[in-house]
Amino acid sequence: MLVNNKDEKKDVAAKAEHADDAHSHSGDGAHSDDAGHSHDVDHLSTPHLFEHVQDSNSFHVPTGNIYLDKDNLHGNHVEVPQFTTKQEYTPAYGSIKPMTLQITKFMVIEVIVFLVALVLFGWLAKKIKGGATAKGRIANLLEVLVLFIRDQVARPSIGKAEGDKFVPFLLSLFFFILGCNLMGLIPFMGSPTGAWAVTSVMAILTFGVVCGVGIRKFGVVGFALAQVPQMDLPFGMGYALKPLMLGIELFGLCLKHFVLSVRLLANMMAGHIILAVFLAFIAESSGTMMQWIVIPAASGGYVAIMFLELFVAFLQAYIFTFLAALFIGSASHQH
Repeated sequence: MLVNNKDEKKDVAAKAEHADDAHSHSGDGAHSDDAGHSHDVDHLSTPHLFEHVQDSNSFHVPTGNIYLDKDNLHGNHVEVPQFTTKQEYTPAYGSIKPMTLQITKFMVIEVIVFLVALVLFGWLAKKIKGGATAKGRIANLLEVLVLFIRDQVARPSIGKAEGDKFVPFLLSLFFFILGCNLMGLIPFMGSPTGAWAVTSVMAILTFGVVCGVGIRKFGVVGFALAQVPQMDLPFGMGYALKPLMLGIELFGLCLKHFVLSVRLLANMMAGHIILAVFLAFIAESSGTMMQWIVIPAASGGYVAIMFLELFVAFLQAYIFTFLAALFIGSASHQH
């Protein structure tokens, strides 16, 4: 019994020493509260920064000041309802595995963008039905954007007669991309155009339209041969160069649409990562002597980048739509 009592006393002393040790070492890269709990959060780490721009199964809803509230560093995660019994998640920050049937945050945002566009343009169509003029600020703004895509994008790139046929497709691209880009400026939402799964689908749709236009006009073989530029070559040299040029041009046709998806993805993701970095500076400096310098500077930078991202949202929607119109126009004519 005496031996047991001594062992128990040693265990208690060891636990107390371990607890004191934990309290004294809770400051290295960790946030600790009055109760001694530690929150090991590295806001500038790559996984934490990318958490704000990647798809997930929940919405990150801020509650108060989530970066200065030590009891709630991550805010609340509102889970997206699932309709499958079996769900598979990766352990890193709630991101999803490919090829699993589940509803994600970006899917919900895309549906919201679609419904908002449907309501707005359905309302505009009723207002201008029968040739009536658009009245009101919202109606005039929408009409200006529609006319801009028709007169400055579709007709110059494809032609007046053919261009008007593709205006609905180009308008759908423009407003869907614009809506997804603008949704990313809402802190707890996200930008679906920052995911390659979204931008690649839009590029594939554009590629299908481009090939469809060319095949309908020239046929399958004629469209492929139309990619080869007309060249005046000495006799016999064309047999060697033209097959090589055909392979290069077909590869270039696929590559152009691949780059189309990556350009939009990179621009949207980069901007949101920069915004996350400014917020991380605020979080890391809070409670230190540097907070009076870092927080005002980071807040000013955040506001400036936010205005820049607003401009980029419109610019990237325009660039994607304009390039899609150029590719459609080039498919309608031989090189």
